[in-house]
Amino acid sequence: MKFNTKCIQAGYTPKNGEPRVLPIIQSTTFKYESSEQMGKLFDLEESGYFYTRLANPTCDAVAAKIAALEGGVGAMLTSSGQSASFYSVFNICGAGDHIVAASAIYGGTFNLFSVTLKKLGIETTFVHPDAPIEELNAAFKPNTKAVFAESLSNPTLIVLDIEKFASAAHSHGVPLIIDNTFPTPVNFRPLEHGADIVVHSTTKYMDGHACALGGAVIDGGKFDWMANADKFPGLTTPDDSYHGVTYAKDFGSSAYITKLTAQLMRDLGAMQSPQNAFLLNLGLETLFLRMPRHVENADAVAAFLEGNSKIGWVNYPRLKSNKYYDLAQRYMPNGACGVISFGIKGGREAATKFMDGLKLAAVVTHVADARTCVLHPASTTHRQLSDEQLAAAGVGADLIRLSVGIEDKEDIIADIEQALANI
Repeated sequence: MKFNTKCIQAGYTPKNGEPRVLPIIQSTTFKYESSEQMGKLFDLEESGYFYTRLANPTCDAVAAKIAALEGGVGAMLTSSGQSASFYSVFNICGAGDHIVAASAIYGGTFNLFSVTLKKLGIETTFVHPDAPIEELNAAFKPNTKAVFAESLSNPTLIVLDIEKFASAAHSHGVPLIIDNTFPTPVNFRPLEHGADIVVHSTTKYMDGHACALGGAVIDGGKFDWMANADKFPGLTTPDDSYHGVTYAKDFGSSAYITKLTAQLMRDLGAMQSPQNAFLLNLGLETLFLRMPRHVENADAVAAFLEGNSKIGWVNYPRLKSNKYYDLAQRYMPNGACGVISFGIKGGREAATKFMDGLKLAAVVTHVADARTCVLHPASTTHRQLSDEQLAAAGVGADLIRLSVGIEDKEDIIADIEQALANI
């Protein structure tokens, strides 16, 4: 199937007489005829369902669709994008390990790595996405277990040279994990450019309606865990909690996602609910229709902002004046996303007055859905960062993040224009 068809058809194929629309299997438990059958499920000798915390038919169907869209061998849904980022790293890291991460990432992810994982004994070295390969290689240590970056950073919209990061990660024998939330697989597929694992906040464009919190982790299935066996004992040595299963040997290319589901979800339990998975699937069915409209509208809004005298600067990778224009054309020729960051002359005070004057665009702690919304990251999503950390992340006091929706672009521009008139 071609990509657009996968958005609608992948993951669920009803048999004769079964529901045409993916059903919500709300049950927490599943019945079997014998304890022997259930025992085989617990030992990972057979696949099936016995408790929704580990697996659920509705969630599995949607995860399979997302895996198909990204080109992976398997996927797992999580309760939020933040839990997906945590699981993706914690599945292969433990106390005493180290991560290399891009410094320009979502503020919550930065805090997860710099504060929370540090409490668990996992250290992170942050490197700017634009760092030369020599500086990137210098960040690795003998105990480095993964590289983490965003394909298009939130909110700074830095286009990652993913092939550079993949080359560095693989030369040190570790996987590259990419958060692909902003472009979505409609506009960019990291696994085709060297990434090994992909994460999403499905709450954003994938859901598209701001009604279902969720995340996803996708396994590319190509990283050779056994070739780097000493670095990843959790995958390459027997798991005593599953009677000695060795994931890399027993599950081959699906080792990573099997361990993630069977072990981490079993123990930590941040599963996406079947109800939210159902709503997510409805969003996925129109993803290929919505993303081009987001890009079309953002193109028009970015051009308007760039030509307005009250705007100090505009950051949008499809503008020819943008620093990342060439990288965006190389990796995301059909469009990046509908998010624009810009600064209003007059700094924080002018930015606040502008946002308070908007009528169509809503001031919300959200991004990337059908409705146009706006946020001041330095005082909201990134407020926990110090001035030095804000500077490293590229989030200035004047930065406004505008998520352009799929309304009529002339209405969106008119709203911005009248709000600017208040300044």
